[in-house]
Amino acid sequence: MALQALIEEVGPRNPFYRDRWSAAGLTARLVSLEEFRRRAPFTGRAELLADHAANPPYGTNLTYPLERYVRFCQTSGTSGAPMRWLDTPESWSWMVDNWTRVFRSCGVSATDRILFAFSFGPFLGFWTAFDAGVQLGALCLPGGGLTSSARLRMLIDNQVTVLCCTPTYALRLAEVATEQGVDLRRGSVRFLVLAGEPGAAIPETRARLEALWPGARAWDHHGMTEVGPVSFGCQARPGVLHILEHAFVAEIVDPETTEPVPRGSVGELVLTNLGRLGSPLVRYRTGDVVRAAPTEVCSCGRIELALEGGILGRWDDMVVVRGVNLYPAVVEGVLRRFPEVAEHRVEVRRDGALAEARVGVEPIPDCADPAALAQRVQDALRDEFHLRIPVTLVPPGSLPRFELKARRWSSLTGA
Repeated sequence: MALQALIEEVGPRNPFYRDRWSAAGLTARLVSLEEFRRRAPFTGRAELLADHAANPPYGTNLTYPLERYVRFCQTSGTSGAPMRWLDTPESWSWMVDNWTRVFRSCGVSATDRILFAFSFGPFLGFWTAFDAGVQLGALCLPGGGLTSSARLRMLIDNQVTVLCCTPTYALRLAEVATEQGVDLRRGSVRFLVLAGEPGAAIPETRARLEALWPGARAWDHHGMTEVGPVSFGCQARPGVLHILEHAFVAEIVDPETTEPVPRGSVGELVLTNLGRLGSPLVRYRTGDVVRAAPTEVCSCGRIELALEGGILGRWDDMVVVRGVNLYPAVVEGVLRRFPEVAEHRVEVRRDGALAEARVGVEPIPDCADPAALAQRVQDALRDEFHLRIPVTLVPPGSLPRFELKARRWSSLTGA
């Protein structure tokens, strides 16, 4: 069993887990998965950050001598301080194999041409995706260090069939195409493989993407630098993500009690990666808000854990405004109903324990009636949340465009 092999390999060698597991009475002689869940302690991000701070530069979650490690990555820092992560060749190969399965689940094959439209920084996801595309036998085009215009030309000139990027950047690239008079209906893109933030799992965002990229189907995927590629989109049910359960032990728990939640209830995703032995995470509390499908067998025939709506948000992203829970993905879903909205931002103003939200929308340049658009968006937000959220207009072109994870929410203090 992969879990048994993980514990046998990591337990005696990994300083980060060795003492924790010993104190919890977790040994290599596991009787059952239930025993693992009863004995193995959770791993939290705060513990990892503290370990990195106390043992710079890489922390102690290293199963082997440093000479065994060949790949360096770093978290984006969008949920706190960035963490450095090292991988052995074997761990890297395991993650590339997982990404290859993600591509195959979308229908990507050796006959495709994949444009990776992002700058190749220290983040994990796109490096493993690029290696997976090569392993699959597809023609892989790196789009690092290029402007959006140059990437668009590369896409058209090379008859790219798969665009791999964040959902936000797929929207931006389509916007650039419109500005430059490029008709994407004449293009050859048939798949948008999206990662980095919620996108194709949000029905309204998926509809907007597929309208802007005619003939292409939008596919979602999610992963984390800390754990690697995690999920892939369902063939039968858009908006559903399947966990790669051959590679992970997945749990969904109540974030307050850490007890398992019933199927169909919202909880926090907890992951154990089974093949990243060089720098493993065991029972890692991801902070991601998810909901398991109520039935064990999906309509597509798969038995891998199905997450309805994909990643619904993050517990630390949720904002409570006058007793109402606001998640960025849900707010985005409302705004994407309006094709006249080019971009948006949300400001959360806190005064002590109280929080208020307001939304700024940037209309597309040829919006016929911006004031009416703002009112319609405000009405839609009120209908969705039963809450008045003021909506204001900002000038066209004034909001930033993002290549990687979008940062549309900001927090202010004071009245």
